[in-house]
Amino acid sequence: MIKRSLAAPVAAHLAGLAATAAILAAAGPAAAQETPVAIGISGWTGFAPLTLAKEAGLFKKLGLDVSLKKIPQKDRHLAMASGDIQCAATTVETWVVWNANGVAATQIFQLDKSYGADGMVVKPSVAKIADLKGKTVAASAPGTAPYFTLAWMLKKNGLSVKDVKVVNLEPQAAANAMIAGNQDIDAAMTYEPYLGAVRAKPEAGKIIATTLDYPMVMDTFGCTPKFLADNPKAAKALADGYFDALAMIKADPKKSFEIMGADVKQSGEAFEKSQAYLRWQDKAANQKFFAGEHAQFSKEAADLLLEIGIIKQVPDLKALADTSFIK
Repeated sequence: MIKRSLAAPVAAHLAGLAATAAILAAAGPAAAQETPVAIGISGWTGFAPLTLAKEAGLFKKLGLDVSLKKIPQKDRHLAMASGDIQCAATTVETWVVWNANGVAATQIFQLDKSYGADGMVVKPSVAKIADLKGKTVAASAPGTAPYFTLAWMLKKNGLSVKDVKVVNLEPQAAANAMIAGNQDIDAAMTYEPYLGAVRAKPEAGKIIATTLDYPMVMDTFGCTPKFLADNPKAAKALADGYFDALAMIKADPKKSFEIMGADVKQSGEAFEKSQAYLRWQDKAANQKFFAGEHAQFSKEAADLLLEIGIIKQVPDLKALADTSFIK
């Protein structure tokens, strides 16, 4: 009787241990296979599907342990060089700058194209871009997308960055300065969702030009050559996770906009408005972009960067992208 009364609990205990072991065995390898990757981004609307992929568990499903770090564009290459991040999101011409200045990084997929989401805001008294000669423009530091956009727009209007006084303000601060009526600046370079705040207050300033007028802002995702060489499956998973996020936006836009908006302290409705000025790029669009447009734009951008003194020499442009992860 005693043996029987002990046998049942022991058997139950052993069965419980076996079940626990089975669960751990099933979970263990999956957890062990999760590749940690730190990614440098900003609050730019074009990067938001990366946030969605993380928050909705899409990256995790693909075996990635992703951390997203908000780092100003002017410092993102330093974080990559130090090993604080392995990957980053930024504009196409910025990869040219980083590589030219000794920070090796390789683009692996395209994120977005701006269709009015980046722009120049001016005081109501400024009638045209050419009127900015001798005036003060707020823009991020040299080597960033807003500074490059300023240089591009000025060049297309017969001016250069030497013809204006540039004060360095990040896109959100630049937009806020215009809205606040700062008397020390005549124009500012910013992007969504901050550009939308200026649209909502026309008396503070007007949007004189955007990437609808000058289609030259496009963002890509890239990593260090070492990360790509050591983690090719993870690199593929990063691209796939991004494309899965775009599919989720199509399938459930309301929930997706709420998740992405929350990251930049916006409602889903406000975020939906800001994303209307850009287009996220799916796998088919990526393949088309890297088949020709990427190389062509990189060359034109490198020429301008050289002209305005941001780079001293043009890096090997053919080595700036690896398209094997979007096939």
